[in-house]
Amino acid sequence: MLVLLPIPGYVAAKLRQAQKEKMKKTDARVQSVTEAVNVVRMVKLFGWERKMTGSLREKREDELKLLWKAKLLENAAGFVGYLFPTITMMATYSFYTVVMKEELTASKIFSSMAVFASLREQLQRLLWQTGIVIQAKVSLDRVDEFLHKTELLDAFMDTQATPSELFIPALGSRSEIGFKNATFSWSLEDEDGTTTPSSRMFKLRIDEELLFKRNCVNLIVGPTGSGKTSMLMALLGEMHFIPTNPDSWFNLPREGGVAYAAQESWVQNETIRNNILFGSAYDEERYQKVIKQCALQRDLELFEAGDSTEVGERGLTLSGGQKARITLARAIYSPAEIILLDDVLAALDVHTSAWIVENCLQGDLVSGRTIILVTHNVALASPIADFIVSIGSNGRVRTRGKELSAVIARDSALAAEVKHDEEAREIEQEAIPVEPKKPSEGKLIVAEEIVEGHITWSSFKLLLGSLGGTHPILFFVICVLALLMNEWSITFQTWFLGYWGSQYETQPASEVNLSYYLTLYTTLCLASFCMYAAAYLFYLYGTMRASRIINNKLMDSVFGSTLRWLDETPTGRIITRCTQDIRAIDGPVPQMFLWLLDLACGMLTKLGAIVLFTPIFLVPGVGIAIFGFYLGNMYLKAQLSVKRETSNARSPMLAHFSAAIHGIVSIRAYGAQNAFKDESLRRIDLYTRVARMSYNLNRWIGVRIDALGATFTAALAAYLIYGPTAGAGNTGFSLNMAVEFGLYILYLVRIFNDFEVQANSLERIQGYLDIEHELKPTEAGKPPAAWPTTGRLHVENLSARYSATGPKVLHNISFQIDSGQRIGVVGRTGSGKSSLTLALLRCILTEGTVYFDGIPTNTINLDALRSSITIIPQTPELLSGSLRQNLDPFDQYDDPTLNDALRAAGLFSLQEDAGEANLALDSKIAGGGGNLSVGQRQIIALARAMVRGSKLLILDEATSAIDYKTDAIIQSTLRSQLGDDVTVITVAHRLQTIMDADKIMVLDNGRIAEFDSPKNLLKNEQGMLRALVDGSGDRETLYGLAGSKS
Repeated sequence: MLVLLPIPGYVAAKLRQAQKEKMKKTDARVQSVTEAVNVVRMVKLFGWERKMTGSLREKREDELKLLWKAKLLENAAGFVGYLFPTITMMATYSFYTVVMKEELTASKIFSSMAVFASLREQLQRLLWQTGIVIQAKVSLDRVDEFLHKTELLDAFMDTQATPSELFIPALGSRSEIGFKNATFSWSLEDEDGTTTPSSRMFKLRIDEELLFKRNCVNLIVGPTGSGKTSMLMALLGEMHFIPTNPDSWFNLPREGGVAYAAQESWVQNETIRNNILFGSAYDEERYQKVIKQCALQRDLELFEAGDSTEVGERGLTLSGGQKARITLARAIYSPAEIILLDDVLAALDVHTSAWIVENCLQGDLVSGRTIILVTHNVALASPIADFIVSIGSNGRVRTRGKELSAVIARDSALAAEVKHDEEAREIEQEAIPVEPKKPSEGKLIVAEEIVEGHITWSSFKLLLGSLGGTHPILFFVICVLALLMNEWSITFQTWFLGYWGSQYETQPASEVNLSYYLTLYTTLCLASFCMYAAAYLFYLYGTMRASRIINNKLMDSVFGSTLRWLDETPTGRIITRCTQDIRAIDGPVPQMFLWLLDLACGMLTKLGAIVLFTPIFLVPGVGIAIFGFYLGNMYLKAQLSVKRETSNARSPMLAHFSAAIHGIVSIRAYGAQNAFKDESLRRIDLYTRVARMSYNLNRWIGVRIDALGATFTAALAAYLIYGPTAGAGNTGFSLNMAVEFGLYILYLVRIFNDFEVQANSLERIQGYLDIEHELKPTEAGKPPAAWPTTGRLHVENLSARYSATGPKVLHNISFQIDSGQRIGVVGRTGSGKSSLTLALLRCILTEGTVYFDGIPTNTINLDALRSSITIIPQTPELLSGSLRQNLDPFDQYDDPTLNDALRAAGLFSLQEDAGEANLALDSKIAGGGGNLSVGQRQIIALARAMVRGSKLLILDEATSAIDYKTDAIIQSTLRSQLGDDVTVITVAHRLQTIMDADKIMVLDNGRIAEFDSPKNLLKNEQGMLRALVDGSGDRETLYGLAGSKS
């Protein structure tokens, strides 16, 4: 044993290294899967399903190579644990009989075997636990690296801070709100001068002194990406402060409290009331005022539960405008003296925005409080402002002042923005405000099915078929035979030792042929080990095949699903299937199934051996097994309830943590860190209390199965002693088998319980394989190689619906667009604009015929169709990596082409001044574009679409978050630089964007109300477009644009 001890240490060291390498590949795959699922709508709209799944499969193959290596080392550790006691037993018996010349009697054999069996069990358990400890060590090292290398905010980098200040930074002594000679960055430079790749390179610079006025409304305005949000983040301490002078400072007094409403609204998975209260005491009068002033009364009336309605994960049951108003209501309801509002009006229509400006931001609840408001709606908000700050595109303050007119006089860019704002607002005010739709009885988000009871046959068949590949029956026949032969060999070893010992009872020791017995015993041990190793390695090959097959099936299913299913299924749930459940397929599920097979083979072999020597114990043995499984069934039922409660306790714990991470800026702004920490610890305590019951149940079944096994063994011993005469060897053998038989029942019950728990992952994956899918590509659906050559579009009697049982959203639409024409699409909310764009791409169920370049689109494979048409959705979606990778994810274009697209999209014109914040092809982009402004994300999304060079380009509100100047540049580029055969369909609210189009389509309730040239439509005095233009503040300009297309 001492000679062999270094081997486990060597294997453990290699296993640790392999686990570290494997976890790096797993992290890379999980990150890729997470990002791909987050942008799966874009992937489908661009026809990238096969390319994306191919890329994810490459990541998976890299992971599986290291998983195979790690699994081989884990099995090697198991082989060592199996072999060590065997070699020790052979060496001990050889030394005892050959060197010491002692007699190996039955009493010595079976007593020593009990010791060696215990040694084998403990050693195998130790080596198995070693793998778990190694994984834990690797994970702890990663946590340690995160804790030591994570970039902290300035307020948390003070090592002398008290424990309470680690959660709530110490308050400053100043009373002013503002900056002096301050520079702020999103990331600190490392010692080598580099920054975090995903961090935003933008720097905010405030020269001289900038002080916001107390007890009134302050506005921060500026173009896209200029740093408006950064200024609020700097005040909150969310950016790194870089002093530029000895007297540099910044300050946000927190004594009276700070409230903050983020640009991307953050809500908890709580009721609407709890989201508004946010830990504050409930005051009926104040609460009702907040509801009214934030325009939430009508919305609450539409909810059956009123303000007790749960908003769901990240506010899934709410619209963007509702979330924005709830976030605003939270800030207004709070007693904070200072309120920071980051573009809260952007998600609201003009009527709601006007109501909030008039009734909320000028209401009695904000009297005497300081408001700092970031907004693009300058014309709307400026009349109530007492101080205005204008920021340039270079991150520097351009102008500041008390009156808008004075600021505009010094800032021509802001003047143009205000003029455009006024025009747009006047246009929108002509529209009748749309009543909020009453929520349907059901929810869009389908509740996750909780798997209860035993594993279903369909899920079990998925595992069996994936393990066995094309010949599952042959695979399991070979595997079970190898396990049975291993068990038979082990059992025969035990009997043979007893037989060897019995020879000393019938003949002198000198006549016992030691070489014969030692050789045969050694052969049996080696044969047993070979069968054991062969069975486990053969099965390991099957597990790797299952990991590959199930993962590929899941990826194909998710990316081949319908958009409707994606809308109904939360992204986090899909990511869990593709990460956590796949992790279970890689490890616990197949491993525990193998143990079940091994234990079942062992239990049957032990029972057969007992019956062979004492046939009368067949009935008691079967009875013991039945009673054992009866107790096991009771245990499984109890564990099922406990596991369900554990899951119920775990989900809120993880959801609370996830919500806290998502809203960490808001939490820190409100100073609510301690409250969230305490709530998180409370949920963790609840989870551990429930989980402890599972351990108690393990003790419960262990005691009873042990007692049952002991009863069976004692009865067998009594029979062998007082019943018919039996040899010492056979008696010892039978008792040995009885003890192991009882242990096998216990292990079988426990492992079966764990297998059923882990098999829930199989159930969930199987559920995702049975979802609704789009049509798969076929050979007949391939279009001609040169198609499309033009952008000609002809639509006949097109109707569409989102589901087979749902109402029609488009009704018998027919129109024709010649190649190269620019078409504008307008209409009220719900008129069918977005539905039309989705119908052209066959993303929803359609009737009728759409001809694109002369070919019916319903005869073409979906990936070919969507690769030939480019749509730019309103919500931009970006991947982590370089800007180049976002423009060209599959390396199809050269750098000049990519730079031309960026220039055409307006990025370079936006970056007027050279600086480190300017974006280039090698600039790093964080996941989701988190280190860019919303407007910059839309510009990159537009450039990505232009790179594709499609003959049909669809813009669905693609410039909604872009300032007026950049929008004008983009529209000019689309008019001048696209080919003459490129057709452009633009869905927009800005009339100036579409008034110079060749034709304008006006949709109403899913039908075409008007479709003609702008000039002809304006001649119709009763027309919808005419009414909209005549009510605008820029009537002459719009008529001029329309006339230019005559």
